[in-house]
Amino acid sequence: MNLKPWLLLTAFASSLAVGQTTATRVTDFLNSIGVNSALDRRGETVQHTIDCAKFLGIRWFRSGPEGDPALDDLIAIHRETGARFSWGFLSGGSNLAKLIETGRHLAAAGALLAFEGPNEPNNWGITYEAQAGGRNLSWLPVANLQKDLYATVKQDKVLKKVPVWGISEDGAETDNVGLQFLKVPPGAHVLLPDGTRFSDYANVHNYIFHPNSPAVEDNKTWNAADPTAGCKVDGLFGEYGVTWAHHYAGYSADDLLKLPRVTTETGCAIDGPVSEEIHAKNLLTLYLDQWKRGWSYTAVYLLRDRVDEAGNQQFGFFKPDYTPRKAALYLHNLTTLLSDSGDLKRTGHLSYSIPNEPSTMHDLLLQKSNGRFDLVIWSELVTGSSSVKVVFDEGLTWAKVYDPTVGVGEIQSFEKVKSIPFNLTDHPLIIELRTDRSAR
Repeated sequence: MNLKPWLLLTAFASSLAVGQTTATRVTDFLNSIGVNSALDRRGETVQHTIDCAKFLGIRWFRSGPEGDPALDDLIAIHRETGARFSWGFLSGGSNLAKLIETGRHLAAAGALLAFEGPNEPNNWGITYEAQAGGRNLSWLPVANLQKDLYATVKQDKVLKKVPVWGISEDGAETDNVGLQFLKVPPGAHVLLPDGTRFSDYANVHNYIFHPNSPAVEDNKTWNAADPTAGCKVDGLFGEYGVTWAHHYAGYSADDLLKLPRVTTETGCAIDGPVSEEIHAKNLLTLYLDQWKRGWSYTAVYLLRDRVDEAGNQQFGFFKPDYTPRKAALYLHNLTTLLSDSGDLKRTGHLSYSIPNEPSTMHDLLLQKSNGRFDLVIWSELVTGSSSVKVVFDEGLTWAKVYDPTVGVGEIQSFEKVKSIPFNLTDHPLIIELRTDRSAR
């Protein structure tokens, strides 16, 4: 489902001191969960990819035609797992005809999620229409390729409804070609004409550790998902607000909050102060923070550690031999607890409050097709804990509490209560509940 920004802002509204919170479909949140993977290359196999996707609950993969992946393999992955693909120009790619042709095959199988522009042209220059661009050269070839991708998709009677995601790292553009906009607005004074359309969604690589934010700290993943100038990592503002390399003006602060956006790479490596436990909990809260703060889709780098890029990069949910890390176990528990195969036409609302809610605590109200609510609450403290109470305006018939870092069994249960106390530390808890109203 491609959610409009104003719907996202409504669905993800934070709990008010008094008032109603509208739930979002649990399946919409689950559909946002993606991952980067070589799928069937670089030592990875189709069956392993299928097994890992099923275990984690992955709903989409980021990939592209560079390296000539076997489309039959990708379609098999889709058929076995339901996962779809964002299909784009990977590092240095620029063959538009090939991207569209292979994308049609995926679309015919129901496996195409979106088209994506060039990957990090600041790191991987391209050549398009015999002109080299990106890196420290002019970015006009990059802009022209992205413009032509958008026009080609939207003029195709089969593909025209497929979303087009922007390039990644457009904040590095050397000349002001206008890639900091989805559509060049009137009077932008950029090199391409007003009205030039590049994409339907902004595309960012907001890795949670960055030279401007190198430490393990409270609210680490929450801050990385920040769409405003307050974000210290390579976030939405530095790509689409004021570009980080040459400070070209893009969207206003208000417009950034409403901008349709996706993340096609984020995550962190197990290294130095980042233990396997910190890595695991960061990836868990990362998916929740991204969704809460308005990102429609999020892909973590990486499904399985790579051994052909400067040694064993410890980013993965799985080790090179496919042994699951804690991150894999925790995400498996989260998606298992939230799994829902039904169809919810319309979400409901719930009145609750969290008095004196700490700035490191966050909450997300989800609803399943059976009508039950799942209230996810999480804290992002490095050390210590916060004692909080969730107060419901109407009584609960029952509530069950789950901790995805422990397993899929309930850790607490309550009956006929109007408030539940918690001691939160550094990870999510899920409260499955039924209200007196829904029980009648």
